Amino acid sequence: MPKPPIALASLPPVVLRSLQLLGENLAVARIRRHETQSEWARRMGVSRPTLIRMEQGDAGVGVGIYATALWLMGRAEALPDLAAPAEDRGALEADVREAMKRRPVRSAGSAEARLRRKKSGE
Repeated sequence: MPKPPIALASLPPVVLRSLQLLGENLAVARIRRHETQSEWARRMGVSRPTLIRMEQGDAGVGVGIYATALWLMGRAEALPDLAAPAEDRGALEADVREAMKRRPVRSAGSAEARLRRKKSGE
């Protein structure tokens, strides 16, 4: 049996828990459809042991296998949203920090003075 990649040995706990919950949710979806593990595995094109590992949230199971299970549930279209740029808080925060470096925020006093000048000019 091949050695698992080093990255799998050092996954953050939140990632491990998320995969476990995903696997559990996929198992519930299969059971609600009254499909056996053997039937579901056959429909996915994987072995029953691989299906079991997926339902346990094994990080070593390929993302394509998880995606196929989501497709069987009619949820494959949700996959791109997982990494949607609009939801990437880290990148959005970096964009804001970069914008702040380029142009410092005006002090409240200077903004107020500008508003007073604008009102008096009207």
